[in-house]
Amino acid sequence: MQDREPSLEFKDDIAVLTLRRVSQHNRIAPDDCAVISGHLRQASARDGLRALVVTGEGDRTFSSGYTLGAIRDQLDSRFEDMLDELERFPLPTLCVLNGSVYGGATDLALCCDFRIGVTGSRFLMPASRIGLHYYPGGIRRYVTVLGLAAAKKLFLTAQAIHDEEMLRIGFLHEAVDRRDLAAAVERYLEGVRSCEPAVLRTMKADLAQVAAGRYDEAALRGHYEASLRSEALASRLEALASRP
Repeated sequence: MQDREPSLEFKDDIAVLTLRRVSQHNRIAPDDCAVISGHLRQASARDGLRALVVTGEGDRTFSSGYTLGAIRDQLDSRFEDMLDELERFPLPTLCVLNGSVYGGATDLALCCDFRIGVTGSRFLMPASRIGLHYYPGGIRRYVTVLGLAAAKKLFLTAQAIHDEEMLRIGFLHEAVDRRDLAAAVERYLEGVRSCEPAVLRTMKADLAQVAAGRYDEAALRGHYEASLRSEALASRLEALASRP
């Protein structure tokens, strides 16, 4: 397979963003940040889209993270800004880890709402080992999503962990055999499709604000009360009531 920049493909109501530098373990080059950001903006503007899937090409590595040779002089705000855009993506996001995950790609996965990996995969955060103090957004996501104890182990010892521990600490929602990966992904997507799109948008935004500790109680209640008055709720309740 020829190494290429990340691609975006639309499959009906799902957008699929794929990292495509297989010979380099799907590393993220500095210029890829703008490409990924562009893909995210294109996907978020597409009518009828229900979810975004982020994955890697091949069957070895989801991603080895940011290019090591570019860390000293090209690890600027582009990478952080791109990750923040992914975290703020308005629709449900599913990270499909087709293999092991390293470095900054672990944070890219944490930006997604759901993470499904394959059994036998490996996780490594080597920042402290190479002398890099991690950027604020990444530390926030590690602590918020994985908890302080797990973040300390991963950042302060640079020990690799495997799929069982990735599940235990909440990095992975599921770990499945590679042959079952597509079916597991489809289960999540079918679940998303069964939900009311407008509610998914407001619920995702409100969950993020609550997790960050800066939510507006009135805004959350406004979303709740708007849903009570919505045509969507009325029609869905009517459909449930009419079932035998």
